[in-house]
Amino acid sequence: MVDRTGAWLSSKDAAHRIGVTQRTLYRFIDEDRLPAYRLGRVIRLKALDVEAFIEAGRIQPGTLKHLYPEPKKPSDSV
Repeated sequence: MVDRTGAWLSSKDAAHRIGVTQRTLYRFIDEDRLPAYRLGRVIRLKALDVEAFIEAGRIQPGTLKHLYPEPKKPSDSV
């Protein structure tokens, strides 16, 4: 297993890891949803911060029932 505690990601790599565009990644950073660091002229993100951001979005079981409601029965429409 790779020790990622000190690993840095470019904004391009972080966006790819999260599965969003770089523009969306910059919005997350600007909204203080994801920490980032300016190192000289480049923006870098800690790999652990990116992984924590992904984990924070984990969906809890039983919270999506509103997305698949039970279909109405034909007798209910009368």
